Formats: sequence, C-alpha cells, structure tokens
Amino acid sequence: MPLPGALLFPHALLPIHIFEPRYQEMLDLALSEHRMFCVALVKPQRAQWKSTDDFFHIAGLGLIRACVGRGDGTSDLILQGLRRVRLSAFEQSAPFPIARIEPLESKATPSVETDALGAKVLELYSRFKESGRQLPVRIDQYLSHLGDSEMLADLMAATFINDPLRRQQVLEEVGINQRLRLVIQYLREETGSAAA
Repeated sequence: MPLPGALLFPHALLPIHIFEPRYQEMLDLALSEHRMFCVALVKPQRAQWKSTDDFFHIAGLGLIRACVGRGDGTSDLILQGLRRVRLSAFEQSAPFPIARIEPLESKATPSVETDALGAKVLELYSRFKESGRQLPVRIDQYLSHLGDSEMLADLMAATFINDPLRRQQVLEEVGINQRLRLVIQYLREETGSAAA
C-alpha cells in the first residue's frame, strides 16, 4: 500500500483509514489470506503514485491486528510492523501493487558503542519529557525501560521523527549503530538541540 508521508516500522503500530475501492479490495485479499501487507512511502516529488517507480521499494511489512468495516464501505485498521522488506518482482501494479518481498536482516553485533548510542537516544527521549511534550503513558513506560537497541531506534523514529524522508532513511538502514546515529542526528535537528 503506497502512502504519502506514512511508513511502518517493525514493532510500531500504524492506524489506517481505508476508503479507496482499490485498497478495500487489497484489504479483503489480505484478510482472506495471512492478514499482512506492506506499507511503502510515496516519493515526495510525486503527488500520488501511478507506477511502481513512484514509491520506495524498502517498506515495512505489517500484520492487521484489528479491522473494523464501516457501513459506507470504508475500514479502519491497526497495522503492527513486523519487519523491513525489499519489494521486488512486481506481479501486478493495478489496482494495487503485488510484489515478491525479501526480508532485510539487521546487522548487529552488540557492543559498548551500541549501548552508548542507545543510552544517548534514551537521554534525548528524557529531554522530550522534560520539555513538556505529552506522550501516551504506555509509550513512556515502554520506552523508558527498553533495552533492545534495535527496537528503541525503530520506535523512536516512528514516533518522533517528523520528516518522512528521514524516517525512510532510518527504515532503510540495516546497521543498528548507524540507525541509532541517524535517530540521534534527526532528533537533535528536528528539536533544535543540535549542540546537545
């Protein structure tokens, strides 16, 4: 499902309102099979997608956790991110794309550097709280005690990085340390604390 401005990270939740008939057809297919589909970011220079060249081919694979059909033919659903994937070998492009997918494995060797980068991300998160930024209580409790650096990087990017191209860059990065560095850089730049 190519979407403008929306990305799906592993472990993150993405609410989606489906109103276009082609995506209702896609949802029906997903619900009848494995309850999964991918979300791909439409390239910003495109007003909307018309071909498979109009969206990024590194995407997030998600599981439909909840789906409510409405009387007007629309649906509201919650998609839970499972993993990064590369879209390849498109089998159809209309009315919605269907592609073969290849999982993208993260490259991580836990190290002192990984721990230090994770601690820096948590420090930046603490600054968000101190600055009065309101966060859902569950997210706050979860992030404050999260020890998995990969999950931390993905959830922070999904929750706090506003620029879709920056989120796409984090999504495409398979190296955990580099992913953490990107999250730190973008959080600093977007909050105006580049000197911190």
